[in-house]
Amino acid sequence: MTNKILLSIIENLNDELIEVYRKLHENPELSNEEYKTTQRIKDLLKRADIDILDLPLDTGLVAQVKGNPNGPVVAIRCDIDALPIKEETSLCYKSKVDGMMHACGHDFHMAVILGAAYLVKKHQGSLIGTVKFIFQPGEESADGAKKILETGVLDDVDAIFGIHNVSDSEVGIMGIKTGAMTAAVDRFEINITGIGSHAAKPEKGIDPIIIASNIVTSLQTIISRNIGPTEKALLSVTHIEGGNTWNVIPESAYLEGTVRTLDENIRQLIAKRMNEMVSGIAQSFGGSAELIWHSGSPATNNTEEWVEFSTKIGKRAGYDVRRISMGLEGEDFAYYQRKIPGAFIIVGTGKSYAHHHPEYKVDEKAILNSSKYFAQLAEGALKEIIDKKYKHKIK
Repeated sequence: MTNKILLSIIENLNDELIEVYRKLHENPELSNEEYKTTQRIKDLLKRADIDILDLPLDTGLVAQVKGNPNGPVVAIRCDIDALPIKEETSLCYKSKVDGMMHACGHDFHMAVILGAAYLVKKHQGSLIGTVKFIFQPGEESADGAKKILETGVLDDVDAIFGIHNVSDSEVGIMGIKTGAMTAAVDRFEINITGIGSHAAKPEKGIDPIIIASNIVTSLQTIISRNIGPTEKALLSVTHIEGGNTWNVIPESAYLEGTVRTLDENIRQLIAKRMNEMVSGIAQSFGGSAELIWHSGSPATNNTEEWVEFSTKIGKRAGYDVRRISMGLEGEDFAYYQRKIPGAFIIVGTGKSYAHHHPEYKVDEKAILNSSKYFAQLAEGALKEIIDKKYKHKIK
């Protein structure tokens, strides 16, 4: 019977979750291609008799454990995609897929939230609401959260919580703070047009490389002169193209890069100043330039109420809770927080190479307690919501 299977899983939960983690690590899949990963998670959930919701998703899934149908609804989210990186660790369970690797810990996230689902399922009979478990595709491509939201499956959710590991903190450390935990991430392209000429006769042309060089150096003054020194923002030009030989001034040049911000007003200011600078500098040299702005995910935005609550539960679970964030990395969990209050929480997984590094590793000792924490967080959040908002709805 399924209940006996669930009890067996929970009795051996640490070993079960480590095995799941290793299998997931061995079999990475890229964003929106997570077909086998999705099926593996479905099989594990079905084994524990956890309901999987029927949604129009190619990859990823949402499962739920429903207690009192009149109670509140809480969601816990993890991500499931890997990266196009060739693994260079010596792990006995290293990636079996050449050129792909779970180098950001999403395999760890899945194992943790699967464990939380098992623990919540065990208490289903006394559960005072519903807990939804989101196994989200496409976090690295920053479009997975929007795909989940578009299904409407979270329209009834009262609070949402997300997990991410950090590779510069020991096991047992938890990080959380009110406001932005991660940055808004935007990409830009700049197309510069001049007039090509022989390199020996620059006066006959308009050099787009000179224009590009001036744009690159001038853009850095936005951070140093338009943003207050106590604010956090980043502007990096990461890609330059121009010309294809040594004795020809080309007709065009190309720049590409990223902007990272924590404040929406600063985000808009940078876009405005970039547009002014790009066009103005190009015109000053007699050329032209176009800024193409690609808006990415916004900054995460932790609700003060849920930060305080998550901190309380974290301390009860034995975590050393600190007011720290991930910095200027991006996270599409922010799309959920535009609609649903909640908290994005980071947990230490041991000192390692940084995320997205081919030798990145996770300490497996972090898995079990993280699962227990998120189960306690979900169940506790249901009670917290009832205490504050739902007493009149529960019979």
